[in-house]
Amino acid sequence: GAMRSRGEVDATLQTAKLNPAELLPTVHCLSFGPQAAAGQCCLLQMEPGLCAELEAGRSLVIRGEKDEQAVLCSKDKTYDMKIADTSNMLLFIPGCKTPEQLNADQASCNIIHSQIAGFANNYWELRRCRPKLKKLRKLLMEDPYEGPDSRKDQTLTFSKYTTEDLLNLIQASEEEILHQLQVIDACKIEGRYWRILEFDYEMKLLNHVTQLIDSESWSLSKVPLRTCLEELGSLEPTEMIEHILVSYGRKYIDDAGEVYFEMHEDKICRAIAQMLLQNAVKFNLSEFQEVWQQSVPEGMTTRLDQLKGLALVDKSSRPETIFLLKVDDLPEDNQERFNSLFSIREKWTEVDITPYIQDLCAEKQTVGALLTKYARSSMQNGVKVYNSRRPVS
Repeated sequence: GAMRSRGEVDATLQTAKLNPAELLPTVHCLSFGPQAAAGQCCLLQMEPGLCAELEAGRSLVIRGEKDEQAVLCSKDKTYDMKIADTSNMLLFIPGCKTPEQLNADQASCNIIHSQIAGFANNYWELRRCRPKLKKLRKLLMEDPYEGPDSRKDQTLTFSKYTTEDLLNLIQASEEEILHQLQVIDACKIEGRYWRILEFDYEMKLLNHVTQLIDSESWSLSKVPLRTCLEELGSLEPTEMIEHILVSYGRKYIDDAGEVYFEMHEDKICRAIAQMLLQNAVKFNLSEFQEVWQQSVPEGMTTRLDQLKGLALVDKSSRPETIFLLKVDDLPEDNQERFNSLFSIREKWTEVDITPYIQDLCAEKQTVGALLTKYARSSMQNGVKVYNSRRPVS
């Protein structure tokens, strides 16, 4: 369009019943440039912390395979990406001056002709979300490591994942992925590939260590690394022995520079319980407790609260029973998680259900808030119980 004159601008203001005295003297006259089109540019709304990351020269990565909802990751956080539509059209104007800048620049009471380079009706909104880490375990469980003698490992057909591979496949930031690899006790084999130990093999290694502790009468809080490697190195690779000590103990160095481990009692008791429970559908609770206490290393005490998120006690059956129910095996999606829990048991107390939904809580969310959203509560014999909001099919 033709350039507007000051007279035309004033006439337009008069028609719009606007008082020029209340406006800044400078006027922007906008016209669409020849290349302006929708969809050429994407707008991303960011919190100050993420802007600082980019300004410091660090990069943000969008992750996800074709069938997944895209997430954006910084070095240590994960964000859901959602499109937010706006009722106003958003215009991109290069070199555009804000009212503050114009105010400072009093001299210019002129008309600025600006060309619109592009426009958008929506922008991407980022919401901090839980990293999607279930898949990490699932990928590594395709081929658990059964030890150096395993026939399967001599054939080269199994899937091997490096840190690089996992960054491409898992929708989480690098720090969240590396932390989760520690949580699930993954170990690097050949210094490159992340693997999870097959459970029976892990138990075999743990058994070697606990038997050695027993026969040497060591204190559980002071297990020497060097002697373990010397004594057990002929049975298993030393890096596997060390991995088991790291998984089931806390490493520390004494004044003389020797490396020791303080064994985690709860974690060892839990693993032994899993070994006992996975051989039966249901176990008589009191019999299980007896066998379990006899199976753990001398000096350790078994307690049912060591089994949170691993096993569930059925108090309604006579006699009471206990069975394996691992939180790791449940769906990651909130609604699906609740559906599967309510199909296992119709009514839950908050104490029982908490270990199975704790990991779903967003940053500042409580278990109570989750239950309010996905379950309905009622009183049963004076105890508050939760059941499904929808009929369980």
